[in-house]
Amino acid sequence: MGFNLKLTLMQANWLLIKEARLGLMAAIMAGFGRVISEVGASMMVGGNIKGQTRVLTTAIVLEVGKGNYDVAMAIAYILLIITYTVIVLLTILQHDKKIL
Repeated sequence: MGFNLKLTLMQANWLLIKEARLGLMAAIMAGFGRVISEVGASMMVGGNIKGQTRVLTTAIVLEVGKGNYDVAMAIAYILLIITYTVIVLLTILQHDKKIL
């Protein structure tokens, strides 16, 4: 008595994603952490043009360079809140069995 289990390609891919979910989410979180903390590449490639290419990390560097430590700290807190929120949501998604 054998099992006659035939999966379509879509079903097989969905099953593979479900099984690899923990590893995929860990890789996404590690990649997000790397991207959100990058300053050097942002400065070299994108520059720091106000209204055009400024991102939070380059804005922090600019404000520290100008001596505006209070503004730099405020931007850093905003960056930390965004990062913490994204990581918490990804962690919940990683461990919630009902979603996938």
